[in-house]
Amino acid sequence: MENPLLLFPQLNISASKDKSYYKVTKSTIKEEPHQASKPGGKQKRNRLSLLLQKSEFHEGDHLGKPGNLTKAASVSPEEAVKWGESFDKLLSEKAGLDAFTKFLKTEFSEENIEFWIACEDYKKSKTAHELLPKAKTIYKTFIQKDAPKEVNLDFQTKEVTSQNIEKPIITTFDAAQNTVYRLMEQDSYPRFLRSDPYLNMIKGTNPSRPTLRRRSRSFTISDFQGVRPDFTVW
Repeated sequence: MENPLLLFPQLNISASKDKSYYKVTKSTIKEEPHQASKPGGKQKRNRLSLLLQKSEFHEGDHLGKPGNLTKAASVSPEEAVKWGESFDKLLSEKAGLDAFTKFLKTEFSEENIEFWIACEDYKKSKTAHELLPKAKTIYKTFIQKDAPKEVNLDFQTKEVTSQNIEKPIITTFDAAQNTVYRLMEQDSYPRFLRSDPYLNMIKGTNPSRPTLRRRSRSFTISDFQGVRPDFTVW
């Protein structure tokens, strides 16, 4: 067998095995970039935290609105019971009007009661000179097309009211006011009487602000795919 030194004179057999191995691996193995696919301990904690946040019921959402109706706190149960006798009885008392207004705000229909109140104020005008500016304000706010607080009126009532704005009289808004009144009496008033805040009033209870509750959520196996327990982070 021929001497390997003669065949491969460039091969240095005397070099240490460690150095030769180092040279080979250094030249043939490329350094792989840092892998970002495996989440570290901090990433795992962040992901779990995100999943848990989905089940939180945020305090600012849907809290306190109906509960605020009971802040007509000085109302006695006997007085609140009388509001159930008739819609007119409810609106004739300041506390009842205030409670009903707050209820409509929770239903996003407060423009109806605001229009009714504006009409009541309009009819208290003592001189013809006061009528025109008030009439125009009511018309622009509640009646004209795309008004900021436009109320729901039938075509005929809206047309008649619009025609009388330039020369308003004390009864200019009567037809429109009666239409809105009937709408509230037949639709919103029954719901008010069935609402929890009103029922609490007639029972003489005034519950505090609702306690923040967590909304339960069932996790699925897919939520935790790829997440392995890492006990070194605890």
